[in-house]
Amino acid sequence: MPLVNECAVDACAYNRDRACHALAITIGDLGHAHCDTFFSASIKGGDPSAVGHVGACKMADCEYNVSLECQAPGITVGYQQNAADCLTYQRR
Repeated sequence: MPLVNECAVDACAYNRDRACHALAITIGDLGHAHCDTFFSASIKGGDPSAVGHVGACKMADCEYNVSLECQAPGITVGYQQNAADCLTYQRR
């Protein structure tokens, strides 16, 4: 599973110091490459000793997507138009 190399979405409950600590995130829906795992909370979650990975990707039109699995060496998550998006997403 690819690493989440960086997450610039500080408001996410899984983000500590620009790093994702969810064990696995899901990216996308039918038309938007957002981080589907993102949510805002007053507490921080995830494993602070672990680095997040991409567990599933629903963006079938991404060049890194093979059978709904991400094959990128790693991804970056950040804001795009006020949404937590996979900035590595590239439409085929």
